[in-house]
Amino acid sequence: MMDPINPGTPEKKPPTWVRQVVDFGALAAFAAVFLFFRLRGMEGSEALVQATWGLVAGSAVAIAVGLLVEKRLALMPLLVGGFALVFGVLTLVFQDDLFVKLKVTVLNASLAVALLGGVWLKKEPLKALLGSVIPVNDRAWRILTIRYGFFFAAVAIVNELVRSEALVGWATGRMGMTDVDPADVWVSFRGVLWIASSAFGLANVPLIMKNLVSDAPVDPTAPIEPEVIP
Repeated sequence: MMDPINPGTPEKKPPTWVRQVVDFGALAAFAAVFLFFRLRGMEGSEALVQATWGLVAGSAVAIAVGLLVEKRLALMPLLVGGFALVFGVLTLVFQDDLFVKLKVTVLNASLAVALLGGVWLKKEPLKALLGSVIPVNDRAWRILTIRYGFFFAAVAIVNELVRSEALVGWATGRMGMTDVDPADVWVSFRGVLWIASSAFGLANVPLIMKNLVSDAPVDPTAPIEPEVIP
């Protein structure tokens, strides 16, 4: 990409850490605030509500950094950040952690329907989202779309199970852990989800590398992993 001010001069990309801050900053802020209040003895559900301040602020900053520093407003980060802002504000307005938990389900279920529905309609919605950063052929796009569609669906289903306080209480009771706070379980699940999402993204790298259609390098920090940002 050329510098728009000096045509003929390659545009300098921002450091990799900037992309990481944009994509993971809000989630890190959310986890840090939650841990802070839990260590001070606050009840889990209340700590989740307070931690949502970090999520909302982090999401707003991430979107602003992406626009001002990276000179991009990519659809996927914008979509995920927008969901985080909407459900985060609902959590704070109603002082109910249900909304911040539901965000994961609604976002991933919506993406699953969009991707799998797009395949059924013979469209390529994932390519529309990420085509500029992953130069692969149509066959690879279809495979990636199906894989991510089912992954998003699985995340939505598992999140519904983990956010159920009754189910968590029953499961932990069967394991003899009667004093476990359901909020701690859900936040821990978010951490596991981050790892699983990253691993799933890496598992698709061989498919991408085998189906490149140009010599353009694949951006290793491209936002292709589901639910790793707010």
